[in-house]
Amino acid sequence: MSTALERMIDQGVGREPADIVLKGGRFFDLTTGELVASDIAISGGRIVGTYGDYVGREEIDISGRIVVPGFIDTHLHIESSLVTPHEFDRCVLPLGITTVICDPHEIANVLGTEGIQFFLDSALETIMDIRVQLSSCVPATHLETAGADLPIERLLPFRDHPKVIGLAEFMNFPGVIHKDPVCLAKLDAFQGGHIDGHAPLLRGKDLNGYLSAGIRTEHECTTAEEAMEKIRKGMHILVREGSVSKDLHALMPIITERLSPYLALCTDDRNPLDIAEQGHLDHMIRTAIAAGVEPLAIYRAASISAARAFGLRDRGLVAPGWRADLVVVDSLESCRAQMVFSGGRRVTDALFATRRPVPPVGLDSVKAGHVNASDFGVPYSDSDTSVIGVLPGKIITEHRRYRLPANGNETGVDLGRDIIKVAVIERHGVNGNHANGFVQGFGLKKGAIASTVGHDSHNICVVGVNVEDMATAANRLGQIKGGFVVVEDGKVTGEIALPVAGLMSLEPHESVRDTLHHLRQAAFALGATLEEPFLQLAFLPLPVIPHLKISDRGLVDVDKFMLIG
Repeated sequence: MSTALERMIDQGVGREPADIVLKGGRFFDLTTGELVASDIAISGGRIVGTYGDYVGREEIDISGRIVVPGFIDTHLHIESSLVTPHEFDRCVLPLGITTVICDPHEIANVLGTEGIQFFLDSALETIMDIRVQLSSCVPATHLETAGADLPIERLLPFRDHPKVIGLAEFMNFPGVIHKDPVCLAKLDAFQGGHIDGHAPLLRGKDLNGYLSAGIRTEHECTTAEEAMEKIRKGMHILVREGSVSKDLHALMPIITERLSPYLALCTDDRNPLDIAEQGHLDHMIRTAIAAGVEPLAIYRAASISAARAFGLRDRGLVAPGWRADLVVVDSLESCRAQMVFSGGRRVTDALFATRRPVPPVGLDSVKAGHVNASDFGVPYSDSDTSVIGVLPGKIITEHRRYRLPANGNETGVDLGRDIIKVAVIERHGVNGNHANGFVQGFGLKKGAIASTVGHDSHNICVVGVNVEDMATAANRLGQIKGGFVVVEDGKVTGEIALPVAGLMSLEPHESVRDTLHHLRQAAFALGATLEEPFLQLAFLPLPVIPHLKISDRGLVDVDKFMLIG
């Protein structure tokens, strides 16, 4: 009996019929930029024939269509899709995303190694190839309270897992620059492997020092100028377009044929409502082409350049010997997947049914105590008050200062200037911390919205006009074991339960999508003006992104990397 390798050779030569042959279409050759009329022969999980005619045991007519390599999302948090890895697989693989490189940083900050193991177990079952970067910053900083602590000793047992690529986004760039011993221990253990970066606005010699640690990729560039400095200094830039952080348009000037070998695409954080309404990486591709980007540049960034950046040497081209991750699209410009192959398997509902389930974890992770309306008071001050300034579509926030009105002996909200209250409540059962502040830019005129999704430590975060509604929203999160809640006049008007670590639903992605639509409408009924109020809320406690944030310990001046209140 011939081996699988021998069969691949025989089928490539044409001595025997290929397992599958795609006939009548063209493929996009990303080396030359040509559209080539040819059969595509597949044997097992590999492409074995192009530039010729083949006979197949199964022949599929794709006349009038184009075959491109499967798309690779080079940095994302599956948790931000609000569904489990199995449901994420079913949600985005039919769109042509055949490989994702995820950082289970969110669940790791709640559950530690149990969360990482859940993702690795899931990755062994999904049809899509899920690769894992080991979460490098748990907790992300000393300025917040996480549910876990992952020193290097707890990461090393996972380093040789077949689904692990390397060390995930190293967000504590001040710790790198100032040679924090905990940071250096993690970096030293992964020298020679892949280390992913996270250094927003870092430039000059500080950037040089950061890159000297062996960090090679970066997804936090928000301007073409910043991206070009990092490319010139040897970084591979991951162009991001998520549900909140939208950098594609700003970075389009660098998406060229010349620079495409040094680019890749990522979503970072994208929810199923946006995926259903717009798409995923396919949305990025067609948006870029519609704006004038050359198809060759953006398709390279979506596949072969991404694969090379992360050492995935077996995928990214439509060529013999390469992994049969293929997307059959109607046209390069529209990028609408008509058919998808993952490792040579045609993606169908029946294929998803072959996966073994992985038991959920972290079903009782919300351990915050009961809060009262009085817990949200801020003592009055007749001096300027620091206010977090939200920038729509960005996770960067501004540090604004305003003289706010008095409400008795407390500082009140200022609806005329769109300034309302924000609070973060520790929910891991560690210390019961509760911090209050003010935020500008949500548009709320009444009520409150709350979430257990709060990057990176995922404590409860709540914004609101009315402190009674804020308390009701925060307490409801404990009752539903985590999720999102909208409260108006003391009543819950919208909610979604996310019981898996307070981050992910146990429901199908279609149900999550539909519930999110209702939830968004409930937030809009409060006056919310942000396109994604819940995801924007989730980034208010992120103390590694400039300029002003809030954690369970208080307001954080990110530029000074210190608590200020």
